[in-house]
Amino acid sequence: MDNIVYLTNLYDYYESLLTEKQKAYFQDYYFNNLSLAEISENNNVSRTAAHKQIKEAENKLKFYEEKLKLYEKSLKIKEIIKNLKEKEEIEKLI
Repeated sequence: MDNIVYLTNLYDYYESLLTEKQKAYFQDYYFNNLSLAEISENNNVSRTAAHKQIKEAENKLKFYEEKLKLYEKSLKIKEIIKNLKEKEEIEKLI
């Protein structure tokens, strides 16, 4: 489950770097909950071809995150902001 959440978060950051076909298959699989059989039937391709497109999209998303680290940086920024807000609340109490 964690991998699914991770990949869908990466998709939010790097969607525009995928091909149209990769986007469509990824969205069908992860967001629309379609099986490989359904995706292959809808696109008139084999299950293997659909699986390959999804795996290529996943690998690209991980590659871009490994190089650019946009998702990792956003998590760190959110944590810093959270800590700043907590610090401000503590200072108000003192």
